[in-house]
Amino acid sequence: QVQLVESGGGLVQAGGSLRLSCAASGRTFSSYAMGWFRQASGKEREFVAFIRSGGVSTSYADSVKGRFTISRDNAKNTVYLQMNSLKPEDTAVYYCAGTRVFRIAGPRSADFDSWGQGTQVTVSS
Repeated sequence: QVQLVESGGGLVQAGGSLRLSCAASGRTFSSYAMGWFRQASGKEREFVAFIRSGGVSTSYADSVKGRFTISRDNAKNTVYLQMNSLKPEDTAVYYCAGTRVFRIAGPRSADFDSWGQGTQVTVSS
């Protein structure tokens, strides 16, 4: 497993932008597919985006498609989530997660076994 630490959360007005970062420890980061998930108060955790280990293939939840962009820098052991056109419904704790499980269709949520502590994103209306 890798150790993951998120940063970049905060309070932003609707329509604004934030960039989340997730720094990973260890030498095996480049072999991990990475994902971002979020959990709003009183709701279940939901998938936001993921990126394969090579950084080419990505996937997004419909609710963020066209507004959020996931990327990674394997040289810096870091994965990012650029969030634009933020909406109040994007308010949640955002978690990054990693998995070495490979599935052609993309990893399932249960495949992710390394998790960060989360960073709060609050979007005001």
